[in-house]
Amino acid sequence: MGDRFGQIHVIGAGLAGLAAAAALAASGRRVVLYESSDHAGGRCRSYVDAELGLRIDNGNHLLLSGNRSALAYLRLTDALDTFEPPGEAAFPFVDLQSGERWSLRPNRGALPWWVLARGRRVPGSRALDYLAALRLRESRPEATVAGRLDTASVLYRRLWQPVAVAALNTAAEDGSALLFWRVLEETLGNGAAACRPLLPRRGLSESLVDPALAMLRGRGAGIRFGARLRAISVADGRVSRLDFDDTPVDIAADDRVVLAVPPAVAARLLPELVVPDDHAPIVNAHYRAEAPAGAPPFIGVVGGAAEWVFRKREVLSVTVSAADALVDRPAEELAQILWRDVVKALGLPSQPALPPWRIVKERRATFRATPEQLKKRPATVTRWNNLLLAGDYVDTGLPATIEGAIRSGLAAAEAVAHLSRALTESDNKRAG
Repeated sequence: MGDRFGQIHVIGAGLAGLAAAAALAASGRRVVLYESSDHAGGRCRSYVDAELGLRIDNGNHLLLSGNRSALAYLRLTDALDTFEPPGEAAFPFVDLQSGERWSLRPNRGALPWWVLARGRRVPGSRALDYLAALRLRESRPEATVAGRLDTASVLYRRLWQPVAVAALNTAAEDGSALLFWRVLEETLGNGAAACRPLLPRRGLSESLVDPALAMLRGRGAGIRFGARLRAISVADGRVSRLDFDDTPVDIAADDRVVLAVPPAVAARLLPELVVPDDHAPIVNAHYRAEAPAGAPPFIGVVGGAAEWVFRKREVLSVTVSAADALVDRPAEELAQILWRDVVKALGLPSQPALPPWRIVKERRATFRATPEQLKKRPATVTRWNNLLLAGDYVDTGLPATIEGAIRSGLAAAEAVAHLSRALTESDNKRAG
């Protein structure tokens, strides 16, 4: 390699850690990946649910063709063919209160002429209404989504609010206007080319986790499951040792560490580190049921308890973000409430009996994307000269999404490479 770097120790095998490890291994680095649990993927994985007797995803995540970091990761891990060919850039919605159905359909190219076509935009909205989104771009750091948009408008209720909640996992009244703008800028702002859904052929693990692990093993990377990091020792401005439950690992002078653990864990290991500390819940419901013929792969729900319904193999799944109002309710009650919305959203005949179900509550799913919490997001590069951070809470300019997590991991890998180049140039100058 022509540089002075030794092993790269990546702590945490969620998507951020996997992305960092894959990028580093692809560049020829010697990588060791550590994970405290017995599986990789973090909050983005698949597993066999005993209650349903099926393999399900622990949550519902929607990737789009404009998610450039996720696509780079899929190419890196040779996983693009585990996704269905990108479909049409269309986002179906249903308003459970009025019964109206529509599909938001951006056009090719960045110039949004689609807002001029009544059949492509939200019913009841006017073309000029969409210009209000530009107010988000000019927001001050403390501005919220609801504070910058007309909350009484049809467009807010039927588009901006549900999309903001899904993207930020934060109520629109509290969510950062600037962060929401960045999401819109990378998706709707780039037209249909950036808005084509990418749906796994089988599940999240088969597309986002297993190919990465196979790639790492093929590159000779070490992978240690059940490796819980208890403490990090620092000396002279650098990490000097990693203390795992079973054994300590000394960090050589030319080693580097990528810490890709949840923010609360990072703060416990490094008390001087400031991280977001307010988290929002997500509730998912999974039903062993078949969708009717012609049902879309996903549909946005307005005016109900459910927010998004996904059609998967043998399973209908519901996601509710920023689910503070639901997370403490009994699972049996949630299963009934959300199933009623599924029946209406998909137009199922009459009121079919409640099928086998599973409710999954993530009480601390992601940090709450408020202006106050954004101030606490740390940078990739830390005060310790051999330690980089990765994770959806790191300041990527994006919310805590799959795209944000992967981008943080790729940024950490690039930071390692940058440090390598800088030190090599410094050595060459001294040698010259």
